[in-house]
Amino acid sequence: MGELPGNHGQELHPLNGSPVIALVAGEASGDQLGAALISRLREKYPDATFAGIGGSKMKAAGMDTWWDAEELAVFGLFEVLAHFPRLLKLRRQLTRRLLDLAPDVFIGIDAPDFNLGLEIKLRRKGIRTVQYVSPTVWAWRQKRVRKISRAADLVLCLFPFEPKFYKDHGVAATYVGHPMADQITADSDPARARAKLGLEPSKPTVALLPGSRIGEVTRLAEPMIEAARKLLSGRPGLQFVTAVANSRVSAILEAEMERLSFPGINLVEHDPRTVIASADAVMSASGTATLETLLINRPMVVAYRISPATYNLVKVTGLVKPQLFALPNILAGEELVPELIQHEANSDNLAREINKWLDDETSRKALGQRFLDLHNQLQCDASEQAANAVSGLLGQ
Repeated sequence: MGELPGNHGQELHPLNGSPVIALVAGEASGDQLGAALISRLREKYPDATFAGIGGSKMKAAGMDTWWDAEELAVFGLFEVLAHFPRLLKLRRQLTRRLLDLAPDVFIGIDAPDFNLGLEIKLRRKGIRTVQYVSPTVWAWRQKRVRKISRAADLVLCLFPFEPKFYKDHGVAATYVGHPMADQITADSDPARARAKLGLEPSKPTVALLPGSRIGEVTRLAEPMIEAARKLLSGRPGLQFVTAVANSRVSAILEAEMERLSFPGINLVEHDPRTVIASADAVMSASGTATLETLLINRPMVVAYRISPATYNLVKVTGLVKPQLFALPNILAGEELVPELIQHEANSDNLAREINKWLDDETSRKALGQRFLDLHNQLQCDASEQAANAVSGLLGQ
């Protein structure tokens, strides 16, 4: 397979038609990406071996999961520091196990703070490496591109503007599209989704998506619940529904609803897309849920809160370029949906922006058309494109 930069002359074991493919995914979105990629690679290599870190979907797709993806679901600079000893120990153990396995290719799926360092170690030993999902280097800590150039033989980009950034920095990257754009179709029947969830089909509905990480849910639960209270006071016919990623998130939301004496929010586990489809407007944490909301085609307001310590550090050091942070806005290159960050992500602002969407049908229709255009741009059969790129790397 030839010698890679930095491999010190060591050779990979030859590819014999049954490759060994290692993957590491962090949190739910990475698990979805990994499962779809494994399925497509399995079509090309029916006897391939898949192993590493993943969630239930990757395990169901046939991967030998050594650790669960939730082990890596840590959010924020200071939160990472709190978990650093555990993560460092896990990565040491994983590195030894991967070097013993000697896979034909390693695919790090998102989780760049964990995966990039791992990829550097593996690549030095002659193992080909892929970073699937570009870190947001174009917005946050741009100097990381130097680390990525040492870590990855190839970066698989989900968004069309990313490969140019990497080309300008001499890093091999290819646009594969976003798998969600292939999986999700725009929905124009919220009443049907409400009926599926046991909600009143004829009632206007607002969805709350506080995120899947414990930290972000803890920070966004109160302002979203209080925003729901304010919306209901002005619109007595409203109903509310929230998507919860797991039982821990559900427990946090139930405790907050009890503490705030506002029990009237329907909790739905493991079905965020139906929750989004049931809504006339969505309050969402920044992240994957905003892309799902765009693809399902619902107006939204996007909230982003991190720990005060992390936020102050970001402000002081200028680690983040001042620009848009919500995915729909980044893709459009303009503010299509409201963005509320840190102290601005409060109940008054959330309620005000949701009321605007509910009151303005013309703006909702215009947004819907923009979302359809963006959906078409992202629809590339992404998992197949990603599998082809990995296959090409295996064949070199």
